[in-house]
Amino acid sequence: MMPAPVTLIDTARVAYMPPDGVLHGPAIDALMRWNLIALLVCFAAAHLWLIAAVLRRRKAAIPTPQSESQDADRLPKIFRWVLLGALCAMYVLMAITAQRLWAANRFEGPSLEAMQVEVVGQQFQWYFRYPGRDAVFGATQAEFANAAAGNPLGIDARDAQGADDMVSSVLVLPAGREVDLRLRSLDVIHGFFIPGMRLKQNAVPGLLLHVHFTPEVPGTYPILCSQVCGLGHARMEAQLRVVSPPEYEAWMVAHERAHVNRGGQ
Repeated sequence: MMPAPVTLIDTARVAYMPPDGVLHGPAIDALMRWNLIALLVCFAAAHLWLIAAVLRRRKAAIPTPQSESQDADRLPKIFRWVLLGALCAMYVLMAITAQRLWAANRFEGPSLEAMQVEVVGQQFQWYFRYPGRDAVFGATQAEFANAAAGNPLGIDARDAQGADDMVSSVLVLPAGREVDLRLRSLDVIHGFFIPGMRLKQNAVPGLLLHVHFTPEVPGTYPILCSQVCGLGHARMEAQLRVVSPPEYEAWMVAHERAHVNRGGQ
């Protein structure tokens, strides 16, 4: 058995986040960091407020002049309005930032030069189909699906465009090139999740969904299923290997030769 490739990811990272190897990763991490900071500040402020309320109630038993009482009440009211305004401004800012980031990743489509790869989930396995040199996926038929015969996705041999399609159990991508993933499922809902790419998208039966990203850092990243898809859910794992463009080309040539030697599908 060949040893796993050495991961080239920089280990200088935040302890609570997995390694970041994607172009949009810094923006996701920054948003997550500010969210956590805001939650921590609100959590601490709420508990300090509770403690202050308890202490203030104890002091309420001591009589004070009316003027001092009014001055003491005026400051907390002003403080409450300032705090409320600050919280509203923080919420609006975080909502706008998150919406823009989501729109950039999900609402805006990939470039025309983006690499096309199909991701198919099936209990309990991920399959990755490459369209070959013609950059066109061939037709698939459920009745042709036979993993034991080397055709787990049911590629129709009668479709000439599918003759060069290649199926892999490992997702291999070149660094620095945008990729457009087509996600579908053959049975139940699966959650396609790559923590190192800051990427998560469900694969839903009957739907063809797209998600695009640009891997930047060469290395090996785990691919998980984030939806409980059955008794073997914990075993549904795969690997993403981000390699240099020359390494990717060599990998593609080797798989094309193996594909031809097998006589296609």
